[in-house]
Amino acid sequence: FPLILGTSYRPGARFGPQAIRQASRHLRYNFHPVYQTEPFKSLQVADAGDVACNPYSIDEAIFQIETTATDLNKHTDAIVSLGGDHTIAVPLLRAANKKVKGPVALVHFDAHLDTWDTYFGAPYTHGTPFRRAAEEGLFMEDASMHVGIRGPLDQELGFKTIHCDELEKHGPDHVARRIRDRIGDHPLYLSIDIDVLDPAHAPGTGTPEIAGLTTRELLNILRGLAGVNLVAADIVEVSPAYDHAEITSLAAATIAYEMINLVVCRSR
Repeated sequence: FPLILGTSYRPGARFGPQAIRQASRHLRYNFHPVYQTEPFKSLQVADAGDVACNPYSIDEAIFQIETTATDLNKHTDAIVSLGGDHTIAVPLLRAANKKVKGPVALVHFDAHLDTWDTYFGAPYTHGTPFRRAAEEGLFMEDASMHVGIRGPLDQELGFKTIHCDELEKHGPDHVARRIRDRIGDHPLYLSIDIDVLDPAHAPGTGTPEIAGLTTRELLNILRGLAGVNLVAADIVEVSPAYDHAEITSLAAATIAYEMINLVVCRSR
């Protein structure tokens, strides 16, 4: 979903899906040694291509994304979406709600909360998706969590927050346990902004923040979620113009692969 109309700082996430696909050619993992899964034998995995997001109207682009995701959900167990900026989470959450016929649990990995009411006066931006989602009742307030935040806490909308300092002190296993305790068996939407990673691990993004997660920490947290009821996921804000040696796009491609394995683990 190459949407960038919600971007506020460094542009370029329009080309994120293309860069992630390119980096994924390096991944030749038919067998995952941690999950003990063979995802491409267990599931029929397909690339549905890019959605033709209107580059001039964010309202029209959001409608196009929701319509496409809703249609795809009729034929799939789960959608792993590649962004694009984080605005895409709103229409994707709407589509997930239609799929499960109700709100979902939400786990949001990000350096930022993305719960502004408006950003520069605009209601739909990459800084506001979870405010809009809360207003529409798209996620369960008692089964939602921010992870990796390097800023103020956010309890107004019902989120629990795991700050990077807590991860540093207690480690990935602790974080994974907290997430599992929070979401239970509810259908889960997993949203990962690549800027949750430290810029040393993901320089190619629009709004980098220092002192973030390492790639190993993020993968270990995700692997600690094996068996959760994952119904949809996104990986967003990859901006290849600021990347170096495909560091960021390779990280995003690997994260997407981990998400696919979580779908396999759910199905076992």
